[in-house]
Amino acid sequence: MEQDLGSIRYEEEFITNSRGVKQFTCRWLPEKMEPKALIFICHGYAVECSITMKGTGTRLAKAGYAVHGIDYEGHGKSSGLQGYISNFDNLVGDCSDHFMSICEKPENKKKQRYLLGESMGGAVILLLHRKESTYWNGAVLVAPMCKIVDDMKPHPIAISILKKLTAVIPKWKLVPSQDIIDMSYKNPEKRKEIRSNKYCYKGATRLMTGKELLRVSLDIENNLNQVSLPFLIVHGEDDKVTDPSVSKLLYESASSEDKAFKLYPGMWHALTSGEPPENINLVFRDIVAWLDDRTAAGDQRSEKEQKAKRDDMSEKVELI
Repeated sequence: MEQDLGSIRYEEEFITNSRGVKQFTCRWLPEKMEPKALIFICHGYAVECSITMKGTGTRLAKAGYAVHGIDYEGHGKSSGLQGYISNFDNLVGDCSDHFMSICEKPENKKKQRYLLGESMGGAVILLLHRKESTYWNGAVLVAPMCKIVDDMKPHPIAISILKKLTAVIPKWKLVPSQDIIDMSYKNPEKRKEIRSNKYCYKGATRLMTGKELLRVSLDIENNLNQVSLPFLIVHGEDDKVTDPSVSKLLYESASSEDKAFKLYPGMWHALTSGEPPENINLVFRDIVAWLDDRTAAGDQRSEKEQKAKRDDMSEKVELI
């Protein structure tokens, strides 16, 4: 399927992952120009790419980037039980396989590669980086899930149930949760859009999913110092879903030499889609500026490296 959006082109495709699961993928591509670089977006829990993150894909493509997304198994238009994550490692592996297959295409091999993840997608990105620590040129982390805030954690009784019954009834909806939509999206119209989107899961957290989210959050929280790639964190100061203080801790703990953290007063969790237009514009100005600076610097390094190789070859020819 192809849809003309003016200055960009939107495309969709279904692929089959290594476990035989049918997954939905999409991409936003700039028209009439070679993309500056590749950006791979990772959506949050219970949502999807093509509708929920359409604004992100469109804005970044209009800024000159080729943007690629995938719906996780059990999410969006991909196959699997809605809202069910049986193993977070499989989810990360699916993203890795799809994203790297795009990067390794002949026309893309020389392009820089960036990751952008929102909420749970931020956790996916951090684990993608851990999986291939030098492969990615940088990451944008939007209100990343490095730890589930105390108010959103399941009750201790529910945690006990997780430990005892996950192996028996992993798909049961036994983990109570607050209305994340009301807590995430400041804009009432965006809340209405999410609630009417049949591809967004709106039920209670499934038992195995809750267990996996807790496991991954704890793992990331305990290994923040392993993060070494260039990154930008953007986070709303009034976020009640993921903890801004943990994003600050990631910024302070990461071994990355190139890192930045922007905290936006008054903004909530969905700061790239659920805020008033002026707030969303501000966030994307910061994101695009960060990407443009690093893309330009990377292109300059590439040109210098290619010139050095040419000079080296010339010297060898003269010696011969």
